[in-house]
Amino acid sequence: MWSIMNNSTKKYIALSFNAVLSGIMIGVGGTVYLLCENKIAGSFLFSFGLFTIVQRGFALYTGKVGYIPENSPVYIIETLITLIGNIAGTALTAVVLRYTRFSQTIHEKAEMCMTAKTSDSIASQLILGAFCGMLMYLAVDNAKESRKKNADMSFVFGICIPVMIFIICGFNHSIADAFYMFSAGTFPKDIPYILTAAAGNAAGGMMIPLIKKITPI
Repeated sequence: MWSIMNNSTKKYIALSFNAVLSGIMIGVGGTVYLLCENKIAGSFLFSFGLFTIVQRGFALYTGKVGYIPENSPVYIIETLITLIGNIAGTALTAVVLRYTRFSQTIHEKAEMCMTAKTSDSIASQLILGAFCGMLMYLAVDNAKESRKKNADMSFVFGICIPVMIFIICGFNHSIADAFYMFSAGTFPKDIPYILTAAAGNAAGGMMIPLIKKITPI
């Protein structure tokens, strides 16, 4: 059946699976962060998710959305497919973890996290999402530049440091927050918040590419 599909269909199916895998990786990162008592250590370990996604070529919404200004309109469809797949991956991770001994701890901490985020004003949710989107764009772009220069240390720290900053600052990452939402059991009530965070991520992620595009430098 795979052989009779056209290239476009194959591309979107592969993208969907890669997006789900990214959601799982972010779910693993979110799990270690919630279980880690030390916030700095937890933020560093959380970066495992993005590091793996970049290394393996998986698809992450917050890593792709910033590149919309540099691509054709069809790229927007790919980004939306990625968002849906990422959320599905976080849901799968959260559901599976309910059957482990970590379940209660994850649930309680995720619930506290989501209460703080959803009780915030929409303006604050968007702004905090935008800062996260900018950092995620920089993390992915740092990785691309480091690969060009074969700079391994820059590759690692260029990914990890932006992730640590957004975690410690409490900026809103729509995919990580989707994992917290499913873990807290607040789906579908908190979907409007996730969409607001995703919009903020998009605005922040596209800011630098748009500035680069409209300026002559």
